[in-house]
Amino acid sequence: MPRHTHLDPRAIVLLLICCVMWGLNQVAVKAAMSEMGPLWQAGLRSLVAAGLVALWAKWRGIALFQRDGTLRSGLLAGALFGLEFACIFIGLQYTSASRMVVFIYLSPFVVALGMPFISASERLAPRQIAGLVLAFAAVAWAFSEGFHSHEEASRPLQWLGDSLGVLAALLWGGTTLAIRGSRLSSASAEKTLLYQLGISGLGLSLAALWVGEPLPAEWSLRLSGLFFFQAVIVSFASYLLWFWMIRHYPATRLASFTLATPLFGLLAGAALLDEAISPRLGLALLALAVGVALVNRKPEPAPNEEQTGGSSGVAPTGAATGKPGDR
Repeated sequence: MPRHTHLDPRAIVLLLICCVMWGLNQVAVKAAMSEMGPLWQAGLRSLVAAGLVALWAKWRGIALFQRDGTLRSGLLAGALFGLEFACIFIGLQYTSASRMVVFIYLSPFVVALGMPFISASERLAPRQIAGLVLAFAAVAWAFSEGFHSHEEASRPLQWLGDSLGVLAALLWGGTTLAIRGSRLSSASAEKTLLYQLGISGLGLSLAALWVGEPLPAEWSLRLSGLFFFQAVIVSFASYLLWFWMIRHYPATRLASFTLATPLFGLLAGAALLDEAISPRLGLALLALAVGVALVNRKPEPAPNEEQTGGSSGVAPTGAATGKPGDR
C-alpha cells in the first residue's frame, strides 16, 4: 500500500475508533489500580499483548525474527515506549488525571517539530500549525476546570507528577519519530509493535519486582474484564492498528488526531463514573474539531501539480517517506 499524504475517510474512522478506545482505557486503568499496582498492570498487559501479536503474525505468515536491520531502532523504540508508560502510571500517583492527560498530549507538538527533519513532505503550513495550536488549546481549556480543585493542597509532590507527564509526552513523540526515522518505517506493523510491547513488558515487570509491588492475590471478575480490555482491545488491537497507520499516513496529522483522546476519556468518565459534563466541554469539542480539520485539510495543489497529477493524495513510491533506503 503506498503512503498517503493526507488522511482519507478510512483513516479518520480508524483514528476515531482508536481515540475512543484510548479514552476508555484511561477509565479502565484508573479503575484497575484499586486491585493491581501500576507497574504490574502496565507490564503484564504489554506481555499478554506481545504474545497475541506473535500469534497473529504466525497465523498471517508474517516473519518477525529475520535480520532486517531493525534491532537497534526496535530496542530504542521499545525502551522509549516502556519509559513513557512508567512515567504515566507513576505520575498519576502524584497528580490528578486531568492534569496528567493535558501534559501527555503535548506529544503532537514533539512530532510536528521533529518530523520535518525526517521527511520534508510533513512540514506543516502556517494554517496547519494554527490548527494544531487550536486543537491543543481546546483540550487544555476543557481540562483546566480540574486544575484548581481543593485536592491540589493535599498533593505536595504534584510538580513531580506534572513533570513526569511532560516527560511521557516527550517519550511518546520520540517513539513516533524513532519509528519514522529508522528502518522500522519499512518493517511490518506487527514487528514494530512486538519490539515495543516485548521490551516494555519485560522492563516494567522487572521494575515491579524490584520495587516489591505486590501482584493481586486473586483476580476478581471486574479486574479480569478491565485487564482484558487493556491487554487485548487496547494494547494489542488498537496499537497494532496505530502502527499500521504510522507506516501509511503522515505522522503529524495522525498525532494531531490523538488530541481527541482525553476528551473521549472525559465523556467515558461521565458515562461510566457519573461525572458531570460542563458547557466548557461542548465548546472545547467544537474547537477541537475545527483545529483537527485545519491540520488535516488537503493543501491547494500548485499549478504544476495540477498538470502532473501531484494532488492525487498518494506519495510516489520511495518519495519523501523518511525511510533509510530513500537516500
